[in-house]
Amino acid sequence: MKDKDKIPKTKRFVSPEQVMAKVEPGMSIFIGTGVGEPRTLVKHLMTSEAYNLNDLELIQLVSLGDAISLEAMDCNRYRLKTFFSGWVASEAITAGRVDLIPSRFSRIPGLINSGQIPIDAVFIQITPPNEAGYSSLGVAVDVARLAMEKASLVVGEINSKVPQTQGDTFVQVTDFDYLIQSSAEPIYFSRWPVDETFDQVAANVASVIDDGSCIAFSIGPLYDALATHLVHKRHLGVHTPFFTDALMDLVKSGAVSNRNKEIFRGKSLTSYAFGTPELMAWLDRNPMVEFQGLDKVFDPAQIGRNPQFTAVFPARKVDISGRIVLHFGKGNVTAGPGDVLDFLHGSEISAGGISIFALPSRNREGNPNIRISVENFPNQLNIRESVDMIVTEYGVASLNGRTVRERAQALIDIAHPDDRLSLIENAKAEKILYPDQIFLAESAHLYPAEIKATHTFKNGVEVRFRAIKPSDEEEMRRLFYRFSDESVYYRYFSPIKTMPHAKMQKYVNVDFSRTMSIVGLVGDPGQGHIIAEARFVKGLQRPYADVAFVVDETHQGLGIATYMYAMLIRLARKQGLQGFTADVLSTNKGMMKVFEKAGLRLLAKLEQGVYHLEIPFNPDAPRLENDSDA
Repeated sequence: MKDKDKIPKTKRFVSPEQVMAKVEPGMSIFIGTGVGEPRTLVKHLMTSEAYNLNDLELIQLVSLGDAISLEAMDCNRYRLKTFFSGWVASEAITAGRVDLIPSRFSRIPGLINSGQIPIDAVFIQITPPNEAGYSSLGVAVDVARLAMEKASLVVGEINSKVPQTQGDTFVQVTDFDYLIQSSAEPIYFSRWPVDETFDQVAANVASVIDDGSCIAFSIGPLYDALATHLVHKRHLGVHTPFFTDALMDLVKSGAVSNRNKEIFRGKSLTSYAFGTPELMAWLDRNPMVEFQGLDKVFDPAQIGRNPQFTAVFPARKVDISGRIVLHFGKGNVTAGPGDVLDFLHGSEISAGGISIFALPSRNREGNPNIRISVENFPNQLNIRESVDMIVTEYGVASLNGRTVRERAQALIDIAHPDDRLSLIENAKAEKILYPDQIFLAESAHLYPAEIKATHTFKNGVEVRFRAIKPSDEEEMRRLFYRFSDESVYYRYFSPIKTMPHAKMQKYVNVDFSRTMSIVGLVGDPGQGHIIAEARFVKGLQRPYADVAFVVDETHQGLGIATYMYAMLIRLARKQGLQGFTADVLSTNKGMMKVFEKAGLRLLAKLEQGVYHLEIPFNPDAPRLENDSDA
């Protein structure tokens, strides 16, 4: 680069037309990214008919603006190269008017530094210089500084409406050959509307994000909804490619402290900001948001230094083995496999990190998003081994460590209820599920997703409770084999030695019109182990239900059975039941204590070492005869 310090300050300020005159045919011009696009310079570049503006190569990491028109690409005077397949670029890439460079974002600095991607000129947007002669790169800090070092022509477009951001954003006026003044509005993005489905998807995602997690955001309805469900978390961290209005709201709520991060502790780290004028004003001189280049923000090794890094991505489709189809087209920022891989791998390196892909169970046309196969869809992410969780509005499917058959069952559980039977039948035909796999289609819409509770018991043991699912088969099977012979006999009244698939699948496929079954889990959300189960089954001839429950022997004596029994009582009353019946061996004193602690009247009849109990919810109810159908 030439010595710009010798250029008088007054000579640097020129008109856009004078800048265009300095461009030579065949140049590669780096254009500021996204909201940082220098709109005045680019529009002059697009509309000028000067002879020298020919055979130009425009390089823009993410094209989100309207200044680089796709129509201009047809004139063969310009060719756009981008690293990003989303937003408006996807259609142009497909049509052959824009060149896509497949690359992980973390590798882009190296490609520029090595000269593999040559840069002759740089057009970027900056803030007005301060008294010391420094301008800020504003809300697009990616590889602009590196590009400036490589270029022979560096032009800054000064825009007073651009926020002065903190971090590695300051550049000297003397670093520019020319400066122009701009009054163009920066590119603003409205908040995304959130419908009921996306709100529930986001609520389910938030349910598996722990306090102290470090998160990454993008733009779209998933993230706008997710922020509202994270406001009650504590000590979240932010290490994100894109900072948005939703993240601003989350930071302002007090949920973000960045205290547990290992890189830029105490600050939210980002490279770009997309959003409203309100966000831009909030970011201006905000010391709590740190803007850094791609080498810091997209590097998996840097991401992975943050414990509990949680990467959340929107998905377009997923098959029942966990293969992902990503979005493409306008409205999608984190879209291509190369864009996702850095943060996905960062979550793998992170201690306690997880990756989550979220999507509605059906698309806007009502077609299923969970499929038997996605091999015919474009923009696939074929690294199912790295996908920890899939989330829809119907729940969370944990895939980590599960077999293909277990993955299929878990994903079918969170598919749209009307799509599950077809998925079951197709999976059996493909020999993914057992040929005798049962499915209660009539119960698919009856699953009580609203049953959710978390309670901390003695010794600090935290247990999460929800209704049982068909995909709980393996966990329930393992629970059975942890029982002693005595516990098995207490529960089943017979010395059962095995619990094969044929038996257990009947137990976990519950007809919720007659049966209520709740499981208790310990461990990380979405990845826990079942340590307890309680259920009641309605009688056929009267409003009573037979009740039974079991707790893993390593968790007995903590009050878990008492808690679950109280849950069943509340649920039974809501369903209009008038009481419970139960059969308890006379030697099972622990079970009898659970019933007694509830404070309900116990009507007991002892026959051949077994107590036949009737437990009316109304203390004044008359005694009822035993119901042989219960």
